[in-house]
Order: sequence, then C-alpha cells, then structure tokens
Amino acid sequence: MNNTNFTKDVIEAAIRVGLLLLLCYWCFLIVKPFMIALLWGIIIAVAVFPLFAKLRAVLGDRNKLASTLYILIALAILITPAFFASNSIIDTSVAISDRQAAGTLEIPPAPEGVKDWPLIGESFYSIWSESSSNLDSVLERYNSEITAALKKLAAAAASIGGAILLFVFSIIISGILVANSAGCYQVTKQIFSRLIGAEYGLEYADLAKNTIRSVAQGVLGVAAIQAVLSAIGMIVMDVPGWGLWSAIILVLAIAQLPPILVLGFVVGYVFSVADTTPAVIFAIYALIVSGSDGFLKPLFLGRGMSTPMLVILLGAIGGMLLSGIIGLFVGAIILALGYELFMKWLNEDRQAGRHPE
Repeated sequence: MNNTNFTKDVIEAAIRVGLLLLLCYWCFLIVKPFMIALLWGIIIAVAVFPLFAKLRAVLGDRNKLASTLYILIALAILITPAFFASNSIIDTSVAISDRQAAGTLEIPPAPEGVKDWPLIGESFYSIWSESSSNLDSVLERYNSEITAALKKLAAAAASIGGAILLFVFSIIISGILVANSAGCYQVTKQIFSRLIGAEYGLEYADLAKNTIRSVAQGVLGVAAIQAVLSAIGMIVMDVPGWGLWSAIILVLAIAQLPPILVLGFVVGYVFSVADTTPAVIFAIYALIVSGSDGFLKPLFLGRGMSTPMLVILLGAIGGMLLSGIIGLFVGAIILALGYELFMKWLNEDRQAGRHPE
C-alpha cells in the first residue's frame, strides 16, 4: 500500500514538474524575441536612474512626465546623430556614384609622406598613385575585392540599423522601468532573497545595481570620453572621415583595446599632410588620449563598491568575449556576485566566531 502511494506521489510530482518546465519553456519562447531589448532596457534603466531622479525632482516629482521626457531626450540623443551620419553616408555615396557614371570622378595624387606610414605605407601609396592616374584600371583589377567589401559594408549598415531599432525599444523599456523603480527594486530584492537567502537580498540587489553603474561609467563612459577626445583632435587637424575613425575607436575602447591602434595611423597621415609642429602636438595628444584610461578607470570603475576593481574589469572583459557587448554587464555582475559569495563562504567561520584548526 505504501509503495502504491509512493508511486502515485512520484507520478504526480513528475507531472507537476513537467508541466512547470513546459510553462517556463513556453514563456521563454514568447519572451525570447524581446530578451536582448529587455536586458538592455534594464541595464540602461539602472545606469541612468540617478539622472532620472534629478529630472523627476526638477519636475516636481511628476513621475510619468519625467519618464516621458526622459524617453524623448534619450531617443533624440540616439536618433539625431544616427540620422545625420546616415544622411552624410548616403549623400557621399550618391555623389561618388554619379561622378563615376559621368566619368568625372578623380582621385587626388598621393602625398609622398604616405610612404612613411608603418606597415602599409608603400603598398597603400602604390595603389593610391595608380588610382589617381588610372582609376578604371584599379577598379577592374580589384573588382572582386571591392564587391566583397561593398557587401560587407551593406551588411554592417543593416546591422547598425537593426541595433538602432533595438536601442529604441530598449530606451522605451527603460523609461517604463524607471517610472516604476520602487516596484522593480522590490522585486529584485525578493528574487535575490529567494535565491541566496533573505538576509542577503538587499545586499546583492545593491551589488548588482552598483556593478551595472560601475561598468557603465568605467567601461562605456571611459570609451565614450576617449572617442570624443579623439574626434575633437581629428576635427582640429581636419582628418578626413573623422566620424568613422571615432566610431572605430569607441568600439576598440569598449573592447579594452588602446585607441592608438587607430590614432597611430591617423598620426602617420597627419605627419604626411601637416607641418611638423602641429603634427608633433597631435601625436602627443593622441598618446595622452590613448593612455587616459589608465587614470580614468580607477576614478569610475568600481566606485563605491567593496568588490575589487580587477574582479569587475575581468568580468566585463570575459563577459564581452563570451557574449558580446551585453556580456560587459552580465559578466561583471555574475563574477562580482560569485566573488562576494565565495568571500562570504571563505569568511563564514570568522563571522560565526569560530577559528579553523
């Protein structure tokens, strides 16, 4: 009789567990198309909440008005530069295409200083010079390479458009979340309390919040500062395509690679077209910008946290290598939580007043 009841209980438990797993999997499939946008929305909401709180205070604590205004401002900051950049690219492409069709497209002669560029100077000077004298021959010779490059460029443009659309949804989600920040924070504490223990719910909710803000300031913030400073220097020196180079520098800085990888070639170009004194000043400026993360990261990364900066930085870099840019935040949070749990386990005897033999 006991065996029969036990069998029934096992079957009933298995059915319940199976239905629960099915429900969870079904919910996951429904949410999956929005998962990345939702994660970015959470990250953006946590990172900008201090600014949102100030905006809300200025507006007399009118939560919905502050949320709506925040969404409009954030969308304007995202869409306006993208609009002007895309218009510039389209206008330039159309102009080049029209001039090529009319047979009036000309390439200016290559400056002699191009030969002195590191690694690629000689070959680049040769192609540039030949393009200046006989563009049609160069286009015909490198037709397959140009076609492949144009396909990659079109795919990159499409991916950028998709990324902008993703961030539009993420900003809207973040606006909803910051408007309901108290409830979201309470749910976060309850989740950590259920997973780790009621006594640690608040502590780990704050740890996740502070980690997101630390990475946003110490990684993305520093990368943005380096990209802006690089853009200013290139604008002053009238470097062609400074917007494209600044975007590449931003990506490199996020990936924790030095901007000098791009600025080095820009410095070579500046030396080939500018006088010695301004070129030397720009070279020094480029070195300062590239090395600025050495003193900027300690100011922003890990600020106000007990978790060591090295743990957060390793989590951010490892997470990005594993999962892309979203991994910057997820990796830092996971490694910080793991570190804190490990340290609490390691110090458990000391906290309990016991001393291991």
